[in-house]
Amino acid sequence: MNKILVIGGSKGIGNAIVNALISEHQIINISRSAPLQPHNNLTHHTCDILTDELPNIDEIDALIYCPGSINLKPISRLKLDEFRNDFEINVVGAVKAIQKYLPSLKKGNNPSILLFSTVAAKLGMPFHASVAAAKAGVEGLTKSLGAELAPTIRVNAIAPTVTNTDLASKLLRNERMIDSIKDRHPLKKFLDPKEVADLATFLISNKANSISGQVFELDCGIVSFKI
Repeated sequence: MNKILVIGGSKGIGNAIVNALISEHQIINISRSAPLQPHNNLTHHTCDILTDELPNIDEIDALIYCPGSINLKPISRLKLDEFRNDFEINVVGAVKAIQKYLPSLKKGNNPSILLFSTVAAKLGMPFHASVAAAKAGVEGLTKSLGAELAPTIRVNAIAPTVTNTDLASKLLRNERMIDSIKDRHPLKKFLDPKEVADLATFLISNKANSISGQVFELDCGIVSFKI
């Protein structure tokens, strides 16, 4: 049974990852609210990743950093503080967690780090300037640390398209918008959080021992779709 630290596991993709792993692994969750489902394999720490001191953890086998943002506005309406806030939650929070738990990971069994980007970091999409810039930083961090921490710690990222979570609820708030999102994807669908969790489970497993420094686009075909 591995010890896996999930940051942001109370909702959305993070919670789907907790659910996917909890029956076979010891999960430590750090987030501002506790996951709704208690479990014998779950330990929760209430903590704001940006403002609070992170708890000490002696040894972990994987660190999964899930916090993110969807701040969609025209560039003319985006304030500099919004760019800063998106960068803080997506990049600085991940760096803070990695720096804190790097010694714990080095004690782990086949340790790995998993981060999250978005398809918007590579695919030009209107109104995504702030989140795309922040997530591009996540992808740069993934590739840099994949080289720097090798061969001891593997580092990868997942770049999902629209996923049915509370964070994306404004994009999926009515049938017309749902149909529009589906039509923009060649596979005529968007993601369920469990699909993202399945890929996350694979990337921190021993089956992915030869994979590091990679960003996996879980995109329903949209990257190859002409918009």
